Amino acid sequence: MSGTPILAAPGHMAVDYEERVDFDRLRGYRLARAKEALEASGCGAFLLFDFYNIRYTTQTWIGGALGDKMIRYALLTRDGAPMLWDFGSAVRHHKLYSNWLPDENCRPGFLGFRGAVSPGAGLMRDAVTEIKALLTEAGVADAPVGVDIVEPPFLFEMQRQGLTVVDAQQFMLDARVIKSRDEIMLLNQAAAMVDGVYQDISEALKPGVRENEIVALANRRLYELGSDQVEAVNAISGDRCNPHPHNFTDRIIRPGDQAFFDIIHSYNGYRTCYYRTFGVGWATPQQYDAYKQAREWMDRAISAIRPGVGTDEVARVLPKATDFGFENELAAFGLQFAHGLGLGLHERPIISRLNSFAEPIELRPGMVFAMETYCPAADGASAARIEEEVVLTEQGPVILTKFPAQELFVANKY
Repeated sequence: MSGTPILAAPGHMAVDYEERVDFDRLRGYRLARAKEALEASGCGAFLLFDFYNIRYTTQTWIGGALGDKMIRYALLTRDGAPMLWDFGSAVRHHKLYSNWLPDENCRPGFLGFRGAVSPGAGLMRDAVTEIKALLTEAGVADAPVGVDIVEPPFLFEMQRQGLTVVDAQQFMLDARVIKSRDEIMLLNQAAAMVDGVYQDISEALKPGVRENEIVALANRRLYELGSDQVEAVNAISGDRCNPHPHNFTDRIIRPGDQAFFDIIHSYNGYRTCYYRTFGVGWATPQQYDAYKQAREWMDRAISAIRPGVGTDEVARVLPKATDFGFENELAAFGLQFAHGLGLGLHERPIISRLNSFAEPIELRPGMVFAMETYCPAADGASAARIEEEVVLTEQGPVILTKFPAQELFVANKY
């Protein structure tokens, strides 16, 4: 990251007069990082089912309806391009448009829609036989095969055919943890899109509007702005704020409600996790106090983020679970923590009082993560929720999320 600026979010289009995202450079960086991880792992190959790992290595993607059905998989070896098995006509599309993959490396594959087709049909058996033949051809059939996630019948079939299976997910997450300049530009663009959506929400957030209407608004605007997947929009208001339910309903928003939202979407695969809290029309002293405390916790955590600092040191400045009404850190997990952002929503580092003391990770330039805080109000119903996306540079943290959050934003104030 030395000397690499954190560029302002560019326009969507490629142009001849500015250097923007270089997708060839992005693809080369990601594949090189994955191959370095494979080399360090001692495995002969990685067999990847996690659709973020598949995108990271093969630079391909198909819609979310099929992406999580465990039917796409990729084989990464130390030499040559990755091999991809994909769904039906998507293979022909890759051969036409994904020209960084040789045609012979794009093959049709289907394993059964997570058990909808019984393993007894032989699809998994045939797939493993094909994979083993390729490993034998590469001279690595006797070496361990790293697998990230897998259906039990597929794992059993690999073992039955004599393949030794080990965990590849740890190595792939390590590969993905340091973001390139292009990845950071895409993450910044994704955040800029949410900045605009929060402006729309602030204008629409009035009594009589329902939570699900805000969710619809956010979805529509994100897709209009160029999002390739709106994974989730949480909309929480009034007495639903405490405890945090992590979903939305058809609740009608009322004057004086505190309301918070989390917008999770991706632009060219790169995700946001971006909370903001609002007062609706007006706010009570208890709501202001809760927000002030959540902001103080946020600022304290961000001030601890520096290159070379351990995640345990950052976790130590976060409030304890008992400080905000929970019996232990497991019960409070996800309310005061940070998680890596990239192609996946929850990457490394994960920073919390639950895990970081036991296994600290050194923070390094190029890491990007979302820091979250939450504070229930003294009224027993309201709560404040803030989230900032942070990219770590050699000089320190840079905030990507720009919608105002230093003070409680009261929408359509009376």
